[in-house]
Amino acid sequence: MTQSITPAHRLRRLTVLAIGVTTAITLTACGTGSDTGAAGTPTPSVSRTPQGVVTKETATKVVDNYEKINNEANKTRDEKLLATVEAGQVHEGSKADYTLFTTWSAKDRKAYGAPFHYKKRSYYRPAAGTATWFAVKATASFNSKQDVLMIFDKVAGTYKMVFALWADEAPIPAIAVDRYGLASVANPSQHVGTLAPNKLSTAYEDLFETGGKKEGKQLTPTKTSKGSLSLYDNRGKGAEARWSTKNFFAAKPAYPKVYGLELADGGVLAAFPTAHTQESMLKPAYMGSYQMGPNKEEAVYNPAKRTVITDTFQGQGLAELSPKGKPKVTVMDYKMVDSR
Repeated sequence: MTQSITPAHRLRRLTVLAIGVTTAITLTACGTGSDTGAAGTPTPSVSRTPQGVVTKETATKVVDNYEKINNEANKTRDEKLLATVEAGQVHEGSKADYTLFTTWSAKDRKAYGAPFHYKKRSYYRPAAGTATWFAVKATASFNSKQDVLMIFDKVAGTYKMVFALWADEAPIPAIAVDRYGLASVANPSQHVGTLAPNKLSTAYEDLFETGGKKEGKQLTPTKTSKGSLSLYDNRGKGAEARWSTKNFFAAKPAYPKVYGLELADGGVLAAFPTAHTQESMLKPAYMGSYQMGPNKEEAVYNPAKRTVITDTFQGQGLAELSPKGKPKVTVMDYKMVDSR
C-alpha cells in the first residue's frame, strides 16, 4: 500500500429454501390463535423462511444501476450524478479522483472514463431486521483477476455504494452463508480475538503516528501494513527533509460506520473507515525567511506557498479478524481530499 494520489481502481449462494414443518404435535386446549382443522384437529404449523434485507433480484438491480450511473458520471466527472448512487468513504475517494483528474497522465484519464461492468458477482444478504445493507463480491471487466468487495447501504432511503475494497494482497476469505442463503452480520463493537472492528482505525493510524509502537501492536504485520509503516520510517528522508519535518496525525473519518460479516472459519471480515493528516513544516532555521511550494496535487486544493502544508487523507480498509489472533489488514486505500 502506498499513500497514492494517482487513480486507484475505478468504482469500479443461493441455496434451496427449506420450509421447516413440525412433525411432533402436542395436543393442547384450543384457544385464540391456535392452528386447528375444521374438526378441531391440530394441523402442522409452518415456520416462516427468513428473508433477506433485500432479494437477490433487488440487489442485482442496485448493482446494475450503480454500474450504469458510475459509467455516466465518470465521463464528465459529474459528482452530483455519482452522489445519487454513491456515499460514504468510497464517495470521498471519488470526489478526490474528480478533483485531481487534471494532474493524471493522459493514459490514466482515458482509462478512468472508459465504460466497465462487474462480473462474477456473489451477493451476501443479511437477514431482514439485522442490517440496512448488503455486500457483493465481484470482478470488473478491466480487472478479471482481482476481486472487489462492495458494500451497499441505505442512505436517505436509497441503496448506495459506501465501500469498494480491492483484494490486492490476499483473496477475500469465505463468507459464512446459512441454509437460506443469508449472511450473518458481525457486531462492530464486539471483540474478535485481540480487537473489535470499530477499533481498527485507531490501531491502523498508529502505524503512521508512532510506527506502530502503541495501538498498532494489536495488528498482524501484512504487506499492506508494512507499506504504511514505510511512510512513517521514511518521513525524515528525501531532499525536503533538509528544511522540513513530516509527521502524521490520526483524523476522523468522514463517515464512521463500520461493517462486519461473519466468516466461514469463525472469524469476521470488517470494512472500516480511517483518516489522517500529513503535516510538512519548515524547520525553525528556515521559518520567517522561506516558504514551501506545494506539489501539483496539493496545488489543486491550495496553490499558495506556505510554512506548513497539511494534507488530509480519507481511507477505507478491509481486515480479517480471527478469534485466535490479531487482525490482518489486507486492503487499504487512501485519497487526498484536501491540502491547506
